[in-house]
Amino acid sequence: MLSLGIDIGGSSVKAALLRDGAPVATVRGDRYQAPDHDVLSGAIRHAIDTVLRGVTSPLDRVGLCAPGLLDRPTMTITKAVNVPGIVGVPLAGLVAEGLRGHALAPGAAASLVVTTDAHATALDIYAAEQFAGRLLCLALGTGVGACVLDDGVPLHVSGETPGHIGHMDVSFDDDPPTGPDGAKGTLESYIGLPALLAGGAFQGGLAGNAEPAINPARLEPALRALARAVRIGHAIYRPQHIRLAGGIGIRLAPFIAGLRASVEHGLTSLARPGWDLAAGSDEFHAARGAAALASRTA
Repeated sequence: MLSLGIDIGGSSVKAALLRDGAPVATVRGDRYQAPDHDVLSGAIRHAIDTVLRGVTSPLDRVGLCAPGLLDRPTMTITKAVNVPGIVGVPLAGLVAEGLRGHALAPGAAASLVVTTDAHATALDIYAAEQFAGRLLCLALGTGVGACVLDDGVPLHVSGETPGHIGHMDVSFDDDPPTGPDGAKGTLESYIGLPALLAGGAFQGGLAGNAEPAINPARLEPALRALARAVRIGHAIYRPQHIRLAGGIGIRLAPFIAGLRASVEHGLTSLARPGWDLAAGSDEFHAARGAAALASRTA
Protein backbone atom coordinates (compact mmCIF):
# COMPACT_ATOMS: atom_id res chain seq x y z
CA MET A 1 0.00 0.00 0.00
CA LEU A 2 1.24 3.46 -0.96
CA SER A 3 0.02 6.17 1.39
CA LEU A 4 0.61 9.93 1.38
CA GLY A 5 0.57 12.17 4.43
CA ILE A 6 0.20 15.96 4.14
CA ASP A 7 0.83 18.26 7.09
CA ILE A 8 -0.46 21.80 6.59
CA GLY A 9 1.51 23.73 9.18
CA GLY A 10 1.41 27.34 10.23
CA SER A 11 4.61 28.15 8.35
CA SER A 12 5.01 25.42 5.68
CA VAL A 13 3.53 22.29 4.13
CA LYS A 14 5.25 18.97 4.73
CA ALA A 15 4.55 15.65 3.03
CA ALA A 16 5.57 12.04 3.61
CA LEU A 17 5.19 8.96 1.43
CA LEU A 18 4.95 5.48 2.97
CA ARG A 19 5.00 2.12 1.22
CA ASP A 20 3.52 -0.65 3.35
CA GLY A 21 4.13 1.51 6.40
CA ALA A 22 7.80 2.19 5.68
CA PRO A 23 8.94 5.75 4.85
CA VAL A 24 9.88 6.30 1.21
CA ALA A 25 10.34 10.07 1.04
CA THR A 26 9.67 13.28 2.96
CA VAL A 27 9.65 16.90 1.85
CA ARG A 28 9.13 20.34 3.36
CA GLY A 29 8.05 23.26 1.20
CA ASP A 30 9.25 26.84 1.47
CA ARG A 31 8.01 28.83 4.43
CA TYR A 32 5.00 31.14 4.26
CA GLN A 33 3.22 33.45 6.67
CA ALA A 34 -0.58 33.70 7.05
CA PRO A 35 -1.11 32.27 3.53
CA ASP A 36 -4.23 33.04 1.53
CA HIS A 37 -5.98 30.32 -0.47
CA ASP A 38 -3.82 30.66 -3.59
CA VAL A 39 -0.53 30.57 -1.68
CA LEU A 40 -1.67 27.60 0.40
CA SER A 41 -2.99 25.69 -2.61
CA GLY A 42 0.30 26.24 -4.44
CA ALA A 43 2.31 25.09 -1.43
CA ILE A 44 0.27 21.88 -1.15
CA ARG A 45 0.64 21.16 -4.85
CA HIS A 46 4.39 21.76 -4.73
CA ALA A 47 4.87 19.43 -1.72
CA ILE A 48 2.81 16.66 -3.35
CA ASP A 49 4.56 16.98 -6.72
CA THR A 50 7.96 16.85 -5.02
CA VAL A 51 7.34 13.87 -2.75
CA LEU A 52 5.71 11.88 -5.59
CA ARG A 53 8.40 12.70 -8.15
CA GLY A 54 9.39 9.53 -9.96
CA VAL A 55 6.60 7.47 -8.36
CA THR A 56 4.68 5.45 -10.95
CA SER A 57 2.52 3.29 -8.69
CA PRO A 58 -0.98 4.60 -7.97
CA LEU A 59 -1.56 6.22 -4.61
CA ASP A 60 -3.81 4.13 -2.33
CA ARG A 61 -4.60 6.40 0.63
CA VAL A 62 -4.17 10.03 1.71
CA GLY A 63 -4.02 11.47 5.21
CA LEU A 64 -4.18 15.18 6.03
CA CYS A 65 -3.23 17.23 9.09
CA ALA A 66 -5.31 20.40 9.01
CA PRO A 67 -4.85 23.31 11.45
CA GLY A 68 -7.68 25.03 13.29
CA LEU A 69 -11.22 24.00 14.21
CA LEU A 70 -12.62 21.23 12.02
CA ASP A 71 -16.33 20.92 11.24
CA ARG A 72 -16.62 17.19 10.50
CA PRO A 73 -20.03 17.23 8.77
CA THR A 74 -18.80 19.67 6.10
CA MET A 75 -15.11 18.70 6.30
CA THR A 76 -14.10 22.35 6.43
CA ILE A 77 -12.01 24.40 8.84
CA THR A 78 -14.06 27.11 10.56
CA LYS A 79 -11.20 28.94 12.28
CA ALA A 80 -7.44 28.94 11.71
CA VAL A 81 -5.66 32.05 12.98
CA ASN A 82 -2.27 31.16 11.48
CA VAL A 83 -3.52 29.75 8.13
CA PRO A 84 -6.45 31.93 7.02
CA GLY A 85 -6.40 30.51 3.49
CA ILE A 86 -7.79 27.18 4.69
CA VAL A 87 -10.93 28.56 6.37
CA GLY A 88 -14.19 27.58 4.67
CA VAL A 89 -12.47 25.57 1.93
CA PRO A 90 -13.61 21.93 1.49
CA LEU A 91 -10.55 19.92 2.48
CA ALA A 92 -11.24 17.12 0.01
CA GLY A 93 -11.23 19.64 -2.83
CA LEU A 94 -8.03 21.24 -1.60
CA VAL A 95 -6.25 17.89 -1.58
CA ALA A 96 -7.77 16.80 -4.91
CA GLU A 97 -6.43 19.98 -6.48
CA GLY A 98 -2.95 19.12 -5.25
CA LEU A 99 -3.22 15.54 -6.51
CA ARG A 100 -4.31 16.49 -10.02
CA GLY A 101 -2.25 14.59 -12.60
CA HIS A 102 -1.06 11.89 -10.19
CA ALA A 103 -2.16 8.26 -10.45
CA LEU A 104 -4.73 7.25 -7.82
CA ALA A 105 -5.99 3.78 -6.92
CA PRO A 106 -9.78 3.29 -6.91
CA GLY A 107 -11.29 4.95 -3.86
CA ALA A 108 -8.12 6.86 -2.91
CA ALA A 109 -9.60 10.32 -3.42
CA ALA A 110 -12.77 9.47 -1.49
CA SER A 111 -10.93 7.95 1.49
CA LEU A 112 -9.24 11.13 2.74
CA VAL A 113 -8.47 10.89 6.47
CA VAL A 114 -8.27 14.23 8.32
CA THR A 115 -6.73 14.65 11.77
CA THR A 116 -4.75 17.15 13.84
CA ASP A 117 -1.00 17.53 13.57
CA ALA A 118 -0.66 16.72 17.26
CA HIS A 119 -2.57 13.43 16.88
CA ALA A 120 -0.60 12.37 13.81
CA THR A 121 2.68 13.35 15.47
CA ALA A 122 1.84 11.38 18.60
CA LEU A 123 0.96 8.30 16.53
CA ASP A 124 4.28 8.43 14.69
CA ILE A 125 6.31 8.88 17.87
CA TYR A 126 4.31 6.21 19.71
CA ALA A 127 4.96 3.69 16.94
CA ALA A 128 8.65 4.58 16.59
CA GLU A 129 9.41 4.39 20.31
CA GLN A 130 7.05 1.45 20.98
CA PHE A 131 5.66 2.97 24.14
CA ALA A 132 3.49 1.38 26.76
CA GLY A 133 1.22 3.59 28.81
CA ARG A 134 0.17 7.22 28.38
CA LEU A 135 1.91 9.70 26.09
CA LEU A 136 1.46 13.47 26.20
CA CYS A 137 2.70 14.95 22.95
CA LEU A 138 3.03 18.72 22.54
CA ALA A 139 3.21 19.91 18.93
CA LEU A 140 5.07 23.22 19.12
CA GLY A 141 5.24 25.25 15.94
CA THR A 142 3.55 28.39 14.69
CA GLY A 143 0.74 27.35 17.01
CA VAL A 144 0.64 24.88 19.89
CA GLY A 145 -1.35 21.65 19.91
CA ALA A 146 -1.46 18.53 22.06
CA CYS A 147 -2.48 14.91 21.97
CA VAL A 148 -2.78 12.32 24.72
CA LEU A 149 -2.54 8.66 23.72
CA ASP A 150 -3.44 5.72 25.93
CA ASP A 151 -1.84 2.66 24.34
CA GLY A 152 -2.26 4.40 21.00
CA VAL A 153 -5.88 5.54 21.54
CA PRO A 154 -6.42 9.33 21.67
CA LEU A 155 -8.07 11.00 24.64
CA HIS A 156 -10.74 13.51 23.55
CA VAL A 157 -11.86 16.23 25.96
CA SER A 158 -12.74 19.11 23.64
CA GLY A 159 -13.65 18.17 20.08
CA GLU A 160 -10.86 15.94 18.81
CA THR A 161 -8.28 17.17 21.31
CA PRO A 162 -7.42 16.62 25.00
CA GLY A 163 -8.11 20.32 25.47
CA HIS A 164 -6.78 23.47 23.84
CA ILE A 165 -3.44 23.45 25.62
CA GLY A 166 -1.96 26.20 23.47
CA HIS A 167 -4.58 28.55 24.93
CA MET A 168 -3.89 27.56 28.54
CA ASP A 169 -2.85 30.53 30.71
CA VAL A 170 0.73 30.00 31.85
CA SER A 171 1.57 33.65 32.59
CA PHE A 172 3.93 34.42 35.44
CA ASP A 173 4.16 38.22 35.58
CA ASP A 174 1.98 41.35 35.47
CA ASP A 175 2.49 42.02 31.76
CA PRO A 176 1.98 38.73 29.90
CA PRO A 177 2.36 38.63 26.11
CA THR A 178 -0.63 38.59 23.76
CA GLY A 179 -1.22 35.67 21.41
CA PRO A 180 -2.36 35.82 17.76
CA ASP A 181 -6.02 35.57 18.80
CA GLY A 182 -5.77 38.41 21.35
CA ALA A 183 -5.60 36.20 24.46
CA LYS A 184 -2.95 37.10 27.04
CA GLY A 185 -0.54 34.79 28.79
CA THR A 186 -1.31 31.66 26.76
CA LEU A 187 1.34 29.02 26.10
CA GLU A 188 1.18 29.93 22.40
CA SER A 189 1.83 33.60 23.20
CA TYR A 190 5.13 32.55 24.80
CA ILE A 191 6.42 29.70 22.64
CA GLY A 192 4.60 29.90 19.29
CA LEU A 193 6.88 30.82 16.39
CA PRO A 194 5.61 34.44 16.09
CA ALA A 195 6.37 35.00 19.79
CA LEU A 196 9.87 33.53 19.49
CA LEU A 197 10.60 35.69 16.45
CA ALA A 198 9.27 38.84 18.11
CA GLY A 199 11.31 38.18 21.25
CA GLY A 200 14.52 37.44 19.36
CA ALA A 201 14.76 33.82 20.54
CA PHE A 202 14.77 32.70 16.89
CA GLN A 203 16.87 34.77 14.52
CA GLY A 204 17.32 34.59 10.74
CA GLY A 205 17.16 31.47 8.63
CA LEU A 206 13.41 31.61 8.20
CA ALA A 207 13.35 31.98 4.42
CA GLY A 208 13.18 28.85 2.27
CA ASN A 209 14.65 25.85 4.06
CA ALA A 210 17.41 27.61 6.00
CA GLU A 211 17.88 26.72 9.67
CA PRO A 212 17.10 29.46 12.23
CA ALA A 213 19.63 30.41 14.90
CA ILE A 214 18.50 30.15 18.53
CA ASN A 215 19.41 32.79 21.10
CA PRO A 216 19.30 30.90 24.45
CA ALA A 217 19.17 34.11 26.52
CA ARG A 218 16.00 35.23 24.73
CA LEU A 219 14.47 31.74 24.97
CA GLU A 220 14.23 31.75 28.78
CA PRO A 221 10.65 33.16 29.12
CA ALA A 222 9.36 30.60 26.64
CA LEU A 223 11.03 27.75 28.51
CA ARG A 224 9.59 28.95 31.82
CA ALA A 225 6.11 29.00 30.29
CA LEU A 226 6.63 25.55 28.77
CA ALA A 227 7.80 24.13 32.10
CA ARG A 228 4.64 25.46 33.71
CA ALA A 229 2.51 23.87 30.98
CA VAL A 230 4.23 20.50 31.44
CA ARG A 231 3.67 20.71 35.21
CA ILE A 232 -0.03 21.35 34.61
CA GLY A 233 -0.02 18.43 32.17
CA HIS A 234 1.30 16.15 34.93
CA ALA A 235 -1.58 17.15 37.20
CA ILE A 236 -4.31 16.73 34.56
CA TYR A 237 -3.12 13.78 32.46
CA ARG A 238 -0.46 11.97 34.55
CA PRO A 239 1.55 10.81 31.51
CA GLN A 240 4.37 8.30 31.61
CA HIS A 241 5.95 9.89 28.53
CA ILE A 242 6.14 13.51 27.36
CA ARG A 243 7.42 14.44 23.92
CA LEU A 244 8.02 17.88 22.42
CA ALA A 245 7.62 17.88 18.65
CA GLY A 246 6.85 20.24 15.79
CA GLY A 247 9.32 22.69 14.28
CA ILE A 248 9.91 24.36 17.66
CA GLY A 249 9.78 21.25 19.83
CA ILE A 250 12.50 19.34 18.00
CA ARG A 251 14.81 22.37 18.28
CA LEU A 252 14.46 22.33 22.06
CA ALA A 253 16.46 19.10 22.36
CA PRO A 254 19.56 20.92 23.76
CA PHE A 255 17.41 22.42 26.53
CA ILE A 256 15.64 19.24 27.69
CA ALA A 257 17.78 18.69 30.80
CA GLY A 258 17.21 22.22 32.09
CA LEU A 259 13.51 22.06 31.22
CA ARG A 260 13.12 18.81 33.12
CA ALA A 261 14.83 20.31 36.17
CA SER A 262 12.37 23.23 36.10
CA VAL A 263 9.43 20.83 35.80
CA GLU A 264 10.65 18.61 38.63
CA HIS A 265 11.21 21.44 41.14
CA GLY A 266 8.28 21.09 43.53
CA LEU A 267 6.33 18.94 41.07
CA THR A 268 2.96 17.58 42.18
CA SER A 269 2.99 14.17 43.86
CA LEU A 270 0.44 13.07 41.25
CA ALA A 271 3.21 12.84 38.65
CA ARG A 272 3.94 9.23 37.77
CA PRO A 273 7.29 7.90 39.01
CA GLY A 274 9.77 7.34 36.22
CA TRP A 275 8.17 9.75 33.74
CA ASP A 276 10.39 10.76 30.83
CA LEU A 277 10.77 13.84 28.67
CA ALA A 278 12.38 14.14 25.23
CA ALA A 279 12.18 16.00 21.94
CA GLY A 280 10.99 14.56 18.64
CA SER A 281 13.50 13.57 15.97
CA ASP A 282 12.45 15.63 12.92
CA GLU A 283 9.75 17.81 11.36
CA PHE A 284 7.96 14.97 9.59
CA HIS A 285 6.29 13.16 12.48
CA ALA A 286 2.87 14.62 11.59
CA ALA A 287 3.13 13.88 7.87
CA ARG A 288 4.26 10.29 8.51
CA GLY A 289 1.59 9.81 11.16
CA ALA A 290 -1.13 11.06 8.81
CA ALA A 291 0.02 8.66 6.09
CA ALA A 292 0.11 5.74 8.55
CA LEU A 293 -3.32 6.63 9.94
CA ALA A 294 -4.77 6.74 6.41
CA SER A 295 -3.36 3.30 5.56
CA ARG A 296 -4.68 1.80 8.80
CA THR A 297 -8.10 3.37 8.32
CA ALA A 298 -8.29 1.65 4.94
